[in-house]
Amino acid sequence: MKKRKKQSWKRFFLLLLLLALAVLAWFGYGVYRTVFQPFQNYGQNVVVMIESGMPVSAIAKKLQRHGVIASAEAFRRYYRLFHADRKLKAGEYLFDGPLSMRQVIEKLAQGKSLLHKVTVKEGLWIGETAQVFEESGLFPVAEFVRAAGDAALIRDIDPEAGDLEGYLFPDTYLVRKDIRPGEMARLMVDRFRRNFGNTFVWRARDIGFSVRQVVILASLVEKETASRGERFLVSSVFHNRLRRGMLLDCDSTIIYALKKAGTWDGDLRWRDLKGDSPFNTRRHRGLPPGPIASPGYAALEAALYPENTDYLFFVAKDKSSHHFSSSLAEHNRAVRKYILQAEGSGRD
Repeated sequence: MKKRKKQSWKRFFLLLLLLALAVLAWFGYGVYRTVFQPFQNYGQNVVVMIESGMPVSAIAKKLQRHGVIASAEAFRRYYRLFHADRKLKAGEYLFDGPLSMRQVIEKLAQGKSLLHKVTVKEGLWIGETAQVFEESGLFPVAEFVRAAGDAALIRDIDPEAGDLEGYLFPDTYLVRKDIRPGEMARLMVDRFRRNFGNTFVWRARDIGFSVRQVVILASLVEKETASRGERFLVSSVFHNRLRRGMLLDCDSTIIYALKKAGTWDGDLRWRDLKGDSPFNTRRHRGLPPGPIASPGYAALEAALYPENTDYLFFVAKDKSSHHFSSSLAEHNRAVRKYILQAEGSGRD
């Protein structure tokens, strides 16, 4: 009798053990499916924005809501147990196929977010650059203008700078949708530093220019011509005038002052040419007090390596080329030919 009871208890415990193992196996398989198997409960593609400072629990809920993961709670527990030392980075993420939770965490930890292409053309001043970013949907004009007012980013190379004018390097940038204005400004300054390398620094010293003076002159060259070949000739005119103590007579500097003042309407008037702005190079000798735009690599190169000429004047022949002169008499003839005659024929 006792033996039969003992066998019954053994069978009971055996069944209980088998049941527990079955439950554990079922639970384990559920965990495996939820955590380790790729999951996709969305259409072809889904974009998820992870905001800066968002806690893991909120990230998990957002990922579940978009169908990227099966369970927010499982994601949170799995992250806390095995990946708590990895920071999940903010950004706009594209999910275009099923991923396991480990793969999702890997993607967020590496910051593999969507990048948006933004092109900043040569010759834009800070206000125009800010407009490009606003039109690209990144941030408002005022926010970038404020960020570009932080000259600390270039204090080591330009102690006189009051802002980042001239140092926001024009280029095509691939950036996150949530990039901040300060980050964008730093990115552009870093790009300037990479382009203005040691060769340019040494060349500036050889010709007796500071980095600031090179950038100022390059910004003038950038605004005067878009032709790569003519940049070196335009640069030679400015260098020759500076050596002789002549006025630069660069109307682009006056236009810049008007833009900064918010009074530029597209027409340069006689009263503007007579204005007393320190940027008026028709009245004040030498370089203007600061850059008037962001010069590209070619303009910086031209400012440092001007063509060896005796030119002192240039006038536009058309929208893409100029006539260069060594004397005022020749320049006046060119003005009559290309400007006054053109205006006269336009009136006809």
